[in-house]
Amino acid sequence: MEFITDFYLFLVSVMLISLSGVMMPGPMFAVTIEKASKRKTAGLLIAAGHGMIEFPFMFLIYYWLSQFAVPDAVPIVIGLIGGLLMMFMGVQTLRKRKSENEILKSTKQESLAAGLLTTAANAGFWLWWLAVGVPLILNAASFGLIGFSTFAVIHCSCDLVWYTAVAFIIFKSRRFWTNRTHQAILIFCSAVFVGFGAWFFGSALWSAIGPLM
Repeated sequence: MEFITDFYLFLVSVMLISLSGVMMPGPMFAVTIEKASKRKTAGLLIAAGHGMIEFPFMFLIYYWLSQFAVPDAVPIVIGLIGGLLMMFMGVQTLRKRKSENEILKSTKQESLAAGLLTTAANAGFWLWWLAVGVPLILNAASFGLIGFSTFAVIHCSCDLVWYTAVAFIIFKSRRFWTNRTHQAILIFCSAVFVGFGAWFFGSALWSAIGPLM
């Protein structure tokens, strides 16, 4: 009975922590806003692209924790590389706003790729899993493979529900989305990518050189 109670409490904590991370404004939210005005399923597709990286990565961490220890240098390398990639994507987004055809286009492939590429380049995603996800997986592993698998499904479901709902709401209000609005959204997306990228790169750089000063 105590095991069942502990397991349910753990699942509730997973849902709350996952939602708190998903609902924070960031690159994924920005790209969802960009794509959703032209496709109501953009959020679903973006979440699917996100899951193509996240789901295997969760199982990799689960296996890694049972076999190896995470080196201290890993978060620093992720922050440096991910930060640079995010800043690059921000600049590319800013350049894309000059092309009206690119602004108005949003295919299934684009939305899926946006979720995948944004996740891959998002240093915050990798650092979140190292800082927050690892303790959650360790806790889930104490309930066995079934506990971990349930954790993985709940976490991914939070992404799916949130981004699908956000995209659907934006799509329904698309009559308010003029070309000027698209321009503003792309500038916002660019600022989010560059800002987060600079922050992650700077934090990682300080972690690397700070102890030497």
